Amino acid sequence: MRRWVSSPSYAVVVQVLRAARESAGLSQAELAKRLSKPPSYVAKVELKERRVDVVEFIEFLRAAGADESAAFIAVAAAIS
Repeated sequence: MRRWVSSPSYAVVVQVLRAARESAGLSQAELAKRLSKPPSYVAKVELKERRVDVVEFIEFLRAAGADESAAFIAVAAAIS
């Protein structure tokens, strides 16, 4: 596995994304539909098989109806 996907810092990013989806009461398939992506996209992100960039991070959060600012603060606090 590539280093950036298995790093503890990236694990925090995935935890925040998964928590946002679960808080919205969405399945992976439902979130994928909102993102106009296949369900495997969300699954791979949550399994740390696919890395997301900052734009995808924001899109993921918005599709889940999450507060992007709070998510960034949570990630920054966890990795500092």
